[in-house]
Amino acid sequence: MKKTFFLLVIGLLIGACTQEELKWVAIGDSITYLNEHADEAGNLITKGYMTRVTEKMPNIHYVNSGYNGWTSGGIADKIVSLKLEKADIYSVFLGTNDWWQGRPIGTLDDYKNGTGSGSLFGAYRIILDTLKALNGSARIILITPMQRGDFVYLLDMKNNAYGSYRDKNGQSLSQFADAIVSLGEYEKLEVVDLYHESGMNLENMVKYKRLRDPATGEYKNYSYPDYIDVPFNPETDEFPYPTDAIDMTYDGLHPSDKVYEIIATMILAILQK
Repeated sequence: MKKTFFLLVIGLLIGACTQEELKWVAIGDSITYLNEHADEAGNLITKGYMTRVTEKMPNIHYVNSGYNGWTSGGIADKIVSLKLEKADIYSVFLGTNDWWQGRPIGTLDDYKNGTGSGSLFGAYRIILDTLKALNGSARIILITPMQRGDFVYLLDMKNNAYGSYRDKNGQSLSQFADAIVSLGEYEKLEVVDLYHESGMNLENMVKYKRLRDPATGEYKNYSYPDYIDVPFNPETDEFPYPTDAIDMTYDGLHPSDKVYEIIATMILAILQK
């Protein structure tokens, strides 16, 4: 009897230490893409959220399906040609480019009725239907967009955009985040709500933005909201975010190492349940 009990305990311990190998396909935009491309961030980041998650859970092996500048509609329209792999876990981290490009959010009815990729809700229906077809028992995690400050692309300063303190095409970025949260509630999917629950906000996107003072022409460090509407000339001005301006982002939009760690921690909180 004692021997049987001993063997049972040993078996349970071995089982607890043996973790199933799982595949994770991470779908997203440049915030996901940069995981393997730190050079395109000027090496101001060391690793993205997928690497950080799998360092803590080495039984998970990820596939980076992040695409620079893509919207949910872009993903939905190309979903077949992307040849997404069958996986145990899918994450969908989109929305910030939908907001900036002025794509309509639509309504939950667009999702329910499958009205197509013309709206965020319609595009997510195509994406989620595809993931369910690949693996009906897969775990699907939705990730909301982060808040964002004034973005200036490090490698091409002509590529810049104002922050989420202002609407685009009559829509706020928070509405896109809320739409994704509502989709999670409707489909009973887990949601990583970066917009509302990560601690990121307009005040801590960067420590300051370095711009020329319109009155003197001299460079001055402006914190939020003082930098709003201060002119920036990508042809003649310096990159406005020196390394000591880095806080939650390094360019007003893309995460710093600090934020990639926050994202990873929030995903881990779900995966480790």
